[in-house]
Formats: sequence, C-alpha cells, structure tokens
Amino acid sequence: MEPRVDRTCTAFAGSKMIASGDLVAVATKVKKYLKDNGKDNVLIFDDVTSVQVELDLRGTVEAVSRRYEALAEETEEKKSGPGRPKLGVVSKEVTLLPQHWEWLALQPGGASVTLRKLIEDAKKKNFAKDQIRQAQDAVYKFMHAMAGDFPNYEEALRAMYANDTKKFKKMIGDWPKDIQEHILKVGRELLANTK
Repeated sequence: MEPRVDRTCTAFAGSKMIASGDLVAVATKVKKYLKDNGKDNVLIFDDVTSVQVELDLRGTVEAVSRRYEALAEETEEKKSGPGRPKLGVVSKEVTLLPQHWEWLALQPGGASVTLRKLIEDAKKKNFAKDQIRQAQDAVYKFMHAMAGDFPNYEEALRAMYANDTKKFKKMIGDWPKDIQEHILKVGRELLANTK
C-alpha cells in the first residue's frame, strides 16, 4: 500500500518494534535501522488499518527523510489549495439504477448533497458497530502477518470475534511484548466496546 502521510505507522523487525509515529519519522528510523541490520526483514503497518505500507528507502538516510518530508508538504499543499479540494472533496464514479438517480435529482441540494447526508446518517447510526468491525479487521491483518504461527493464534482470533476481551488477552499473553502492545493499540476500540 502507498503510505498515507496523514496517518501514523509502526515498523517491526521480527517481533521487535523498531519505529512508530508519522511517516517521515518511521521512514528515517527504518532506513537507519537497515543501515546497521541490512539482512533483517522489516514490516511496516498503517496504525489504523494494519495494511502493510511499502516505503521507498533508496539512497541515504537524508534522502529518505527529504523524500517523505516533501510528500508530507505536497499533501498539505493540496489540502490548502483553492476550491473544493480544500474541503477534501474527491470525485469518483457512483453507479445507481435510473430510479435512484431520479429520486436524487428531486432532493434539495442535488445528488452529492443527498448522498453525503445519507452517508453521514448511516455513519452515526452504525458508529459503534463500524468501529468494532474496523478494529477487528485491523487486528486480524496484523495478527495474520506477525503472529500467524504463534501459540494460541486461532484461539485468540476466535475470542476476538466473540468479543471476549478477557480470553483474547489471555491467549496473546505469552506473545512477544511489542506484538501484544501493538495488537492492543490497534484494537483499542474493539477492546473498549466488548466484555
């Protein structure tokens, strides 16, 4: 996945966490780490989704740092440009049946305003469930990549999907500390809203 400069990420070498924070800091720390430990396999995860992030680590530590600082500045400039991009409006295709387009055309504000209102209402209505599902997805992705061969892996997943926090924490209790801490960080919404 292309890195997102607006989110934090965490890097691991084996089961040891080697960097966590914004993209510039993590890219710089990973480059420095690999300079001394070039044979180690490093995996970097988005802290929200646990999707693995691929960084361009070519060149010197300074070159890597400059590359991601420039990306952060470029992203910030896009946000502050004139017009709707300032609001973060993104144009994409939506496919609907003709009767849906007809109904949308009759709504005050038109299709875009109505769709945004419908989405915001659905987000509010399903907020707690969505947070738990998103946290489960993120924890699963991280555990699959980092702990798939650890003892109690499958039991931990079952406990997570059963919303049994006590059993989940027990199942991961013997895992490396950095892995446990990251799972609990990524799954904080899940763990806060379960038994």
